[in-house]
Amino acid sequence: MGVPPVQQKAMPPSNDTVPTPTGAMAGASKARPSRGRVIVALVLLAITMLVCVSLGRWQVARGKEKAALLAQVEDGKRQAPLQVVPATPPAELTAWRPASATGGWLPGLTVLLDNRTAGGRPGFWVVTPLRLDNSSEAPKAPPGYTDSGPVILVLRGWLPRQFPDQPLSTVPTRAGQVTVSGTVLSHIPRLLELSSLGAGKAAVLPDRLPADGPLPRVQNLDIAAFARASGLTVLPAVLQSSPSDGSLVQDWPAPPANTDMHRGYALQWFSFAAIAAIAFGVLLVRHLRSSRR
Repeated sequence: MGVPPVQQKAMPPSNDTVPTPTGAMAGASKARPSRGRVIVALVLLAITMLVCVSLGRWQVARGKEKAALLAQVEDGKRQAPLQVVPATPPAELTAWRPASATGGWLPGLTVLLDNRTAGGRPGFWVVTPLRLDNSSEAPKAPPGYTDSGPVILVLRGWLPRQFPDQPLSTVPTRAGQVTVSGTVLSHIPRLLELSSLGAGKAAVLPDRLPADGPLPRVQNLDIAAFARASGLTVLPAVLQSSPSDGSLVQDWPAPPANTDMHRGYALQWFSFAAIAAIAFGVLLVRHLRSSRR
């Protein structure tokens, strides 16, 4: 009898398969970030560096501006007090210089500056021209002001807003000759107007002063615009009143003095830029090394 052949059982497939070169390359390509993503990341890091450096430089510039303003304030305060007269030359009207002026108020030409606060309360700054020829009687026709002598605009003080809000026709003003003491300003401090951001129309100064009806309200007042509307010869400066003016409050904002704050902000922005630059370099080197393999 013949011996029957031995049948071999089929072995189950093993899980230990040897990776092919193609599979290894495919796995490496999946583990490695794509070139497009790396380029996007590098571009974003570069933009971050540029933005942070720009903001840091802007903070440095702001600090220099405030330092220059503080120096100007100190220089003005050290000057001898000025007696403002009709013949005072503009060169003598140095900003932040102590000064006084004698003359008569023109209350009919008062302008209210809106959205000014004092002690957290809303209200108005009161601006009234002081005519330096010691006359308080205002003629009716604006051209007549020029022949009566020059004026200087005076920031008299702050007046609280009444609730409910009502237009004001007058502000209590002393009649006759007065002497006002204070500080010379080159212009009336301005506020940001929402109209410049497209948020509505700002109140504008009437074309002719005095205006009929209540006292005009504006956000900001330019000396040249007031001169055109009133027909007055206006000195190119403002006198910020310091002594009390009746019921008005003298709560003027102090010039900005914190220059160290801008230096700190600049250091932060430059630090962010340095971090972005380091990340940019590390990512670029890694990408170049991986692309050579």
